[in-house]
Amino acid sequence: MSTWIDQAIHFIDFEGNRSSGILEFGIATVLGGKITDARTRLCSATGRIHSDETEVHGLSAADVAGSPPFSEEWNTFIALRNSGPLAAHYAGTENGLLKAVWPYPRHSPDFTKPGGQSADWGPWIDTASIYAQLYPALDCGKLETLIERCGLQAELDALAASYCPPQRRRYHAALYDALAGALLLAALARHASIAELTLLQLFSLSTRSGDKRDNLQQQSLF
Repeated sequence: MSTWIDQAIHFIDFEGNRSSGILEFGIATVLGGKITDARTRLCSATGRIHSDETEVHGLSAADVAGSPPFSEEWNTFIALRNSGPLAAHYAGTENGLLKAVWPYPRHSPDFTKPGGQSADWGPWIDTASIYAQLYPALDCGKLETLIERCGLQAELDALAASYCPPQRRRYHAALYDALAGALLLAALARHASIAELTLLQLFSLSTRSGDKRDNLQQQSLF
C-alpha cells in the first residue's frame, strides 16, 4: 500500500475573509516529502477591507485594485482538487472561504476511497490537528510558533526567498503561510514511522472528531 508521501498534496492559504473576499491566495505542493511547486497572486476585493484587517495581512484596497477576482481561479482549484487532496493549517477556515465562492467542485477523486468520486473540496489534510495529536508537548497550534519550535524558520525563509514576492515574505502573507504549513507537512516525512503512514491515516490524524476518525480508521482496515 502506498504511503502519503507518494501523493501530491496541495497546501492552501488565503488572506481575506467573507466580507472582503479572498484578497490573496498561496499554494504550495508537497510530494515525496519535499515542496515541489508554489504559486500566489493578489485578488480584487469583493467587499470592504477594514483597517484592522490590513494591519494583520498588510493588504489595502489600493494594493489589490485591478487584480483579477479570485473567482477566475476556478480551473486552477479544480485541477488541484483532481490531482491531490487539499491541505491547510486549521483547514476549516480555508474550506469555508473556498466554499463561499464555489460550494462544490466537479466530481473529483475521493482520496479516502481508491477509485471513488466525491463532490466536495475535502476531506482536508490539517497540520494543526496532525501536530496537536502527534506532538502534544508542543502545546501550540499557532503556525509561527510551531515553525520556531520545530527549528524550521531558516528553511522557511530560504523557501520564501525562492517563491514569495519580496514584500510578502512574512507571516499573514498567503504564500509565506502556505509554505510554512507545507514545510510542517514535509518535515513529517523525515521521521520514518510517520513517512510510512497511508494517506487515509493522515486524513484520520487531520480530524479531531472522534466519529470521523473512527470511520476513517475503519476504512483503513478494509
